Amino acid sequence: MCALAYVREIHIFNLLMQFTVITFEQLCNFTTNLTLYDKIPARLVLYFLSWSGFLVSFMMRNDMNFALVAMISNGNETLTDNQNVSTTLYMGSGSEDHSSIVKSVIISSFYWCYVLSQVVGGVSTQAFGTKCVFGWSQMATALCSLLMPLAAEFHYAVVIFLRSIQGFASGLTWPAMYAMVGYWIPETERSRFMSSFQGFSIGIGLTYPLCGFIITNFGWPLVFYTTGLLGIGWCVLWYILAYNTPQEHPRITKEELNYIELNIGEDVRNAYTVKVPWGQIFRSLPVWAIAVTTFGRIFIHYVFIVNGPTFMNHILKFEFGTNGILSGMPFLCSYISSVFFCYIADKLLFHKILGLTTVRKLFTALSQVVPGLLILCIGYIDNIPFLLTTWFIAVIFITASYAGAMANIIDIAPNYGHSGAVLAFCQTIHMSASFLSPLTVGFLVTQEDSIDQWRTVFEVSGIIAVLTYMFYQWFGTAEIQSWNILRPISNHLQEAEKMFSKENGGKQLNTKTT
Repeated sequence: MCALAYVREIHIFNLLMQFTVITFEQLCNFTTNLTLYDKIPARLVLYFLSWSGFLVSFMMRNDMNFALVAMISNGNETLTDNQNVSTTLYMGSGSEDHSSIVKSVIISSFYWCYVLSQVVGGVSTQAFGTKCVFGWSQMATALCSLLMPLAAEFHYAVVIFLRSIQGFASGLTWPAMYAMVGYWIPETERSRFMSSFQGFSIGIGLTYPLCGFIITNFGWPLVFYTTGLLGIGWCVLWYILAYNTPQEHPRITKEELNYIELNIGEDVRNAYTVKVPWGQIFRSLPVWAIAVTTFGRIFIHYVFIVNGPTFMNHILKFEFGTNGILSGMPFLCSYISSVFFCYIADKLLFHKILGLTTVRKLFTALSQVVPGLLILCIGYIDNIPFLLTTWFIAVIFITASYAGAMANIIDIAPNYGHSGAVLAFCQTIHMSASFLSPLTVGFLVTQEDSIDQWRTVFEVSGIIAVLTYMFYQWFGTAEIQSWNILRPISNHLQEAEKMFSKENGGKQLNTKTT
C-alpha cells in the first residue's frame, strides 16, 4: 500500500509540474505581446505582486500547521482511506510525549531563523535589491515545500532543517518589501498600499480549507506539492513584472514615472541621509511598550494560527475538511475586520472624539484584553457552536492592533529612517513569540486529547496577553519622541560638498575674469 501511495504521489507531482511548465510558457508568450498591460499603472501591478506574494508566502508558512495533524495522526478516527495509504512522518522510537515535543519543535523551527533573518533582510536588500531578495526567498521557500514529503519519509530532523531554511528565507521578505515601497509609493499613497501586506491573512484563511480538502481526498503530501508549485508560479510572475525602482521599469509610462519622481524624491533621500539613534531607541520606554505588548498579541494569535487545527481535530473531533474551513474562516474575516477597526479609529481622530494616545491604547486593549479574556473561557465551554463563536470573535478582535500598537511606531517616530529602525527593533523582540508560543504549547500539551492541558494553554496565553498590554498602558504614548530628528550620516561629507561647490564657483569666476 505504501508503494502504491508513493507511485500515486509521483504521478500527481508530475502532472502538477507539467501544468507549471505550460503556464510558464504561456506567460512568456503573453509578455511578448503586451498592449493592454502597458496601460495598467506600474504601482497597481506592484500592489498585486505584494498582495499575492504575502498570500503565497503565508500559505507556504502555514501549510505545516494543518498537514502535521495528518502527518502525526496516531490512528485518529477522523482519517479516511486516502490518509491511511499515505506516508507518515518518520518519528523514530518514542512515546506520545516525544511526538508532541517533536511536533512543537517542527512548528517553532520555522520562527527561530525567521527572527534571526530580519536584520539580514535589510542588509541584503541594500546590497542586491528587493527583486532578488524577495524573489529568491520565495523560491527557496517553495523548493523546501516540494521536498517536504521526501524529508518526512527520511526523518523528522530533515523536516526541521527544511523548515528552518523556510523560516530564514521568509524573514527576508518583510524588510525587502518595505524598502521597495520607499522607492515606488509616494507618501500620500502609502497607507493604501500597505493594505497589500494584508494578503497574509487571506493566505492563512485559504490555506486551512485547501489543506482540509486535499488531505481528505488525496493525502497530506499533495499539500506541500500544491503550495510549493504555487510559490514557484508566483516567482515567475515576480521576475517578469517586478523591478526595484521605477527608473528600471521598461513599460512604465512617462506620466507615472514623473509623478513618482516628483512626489517621492525627498523622502527617498531622507532614507539615506538619516543617522539612526540606536542607543536612544534601545532606552526608549515607548518603544519597549510597543515591542512588549505586540509580543503578547502575537503569542495569543499564534495559539489560534498554529495550534487551532490540532485543538479542533483532537478536542472537537472535526474531520479534516470541516476542520480546514472552521480554522481558516476567522482569518478570512480578519482582513475585513482590520479595515473596519482602522476606519473607526480614523473617525474618532477626525472628529476629535478621542486623542491619539487614547485611540492607540483603546484599540490595543481591544486586540489583547478582549481575546485574552475570551480564550480563558474557551476551555470551559461545552457547547460547540458557542465555543466556535467565541473563537471567531477572539481572532477577529486581534486585528484591532492595526489601529493600535502597530500604527504607534509611526506616531512616535514619523521620520522615515527612524520608523524603519523602530520597526526592526520591535519586530526582533515581538516575533520571538512566534516560536515561543508553539514551544510552550508543545511542553504543556503532551496529550492532545486532554482538555485540562488545553485549558492550561489558554490560561497562560490569556494572562500573557493581558499583562503585556498593561505594560503598554503604563508606558505607551503617541507623542513624537525627542530623538526623532533628522541627523546627517556624515557632516564631513556635507562639508566636502560645500568645499567642492566653492571650488567650482571659484574656477568659474576665474574663467570669467580671464
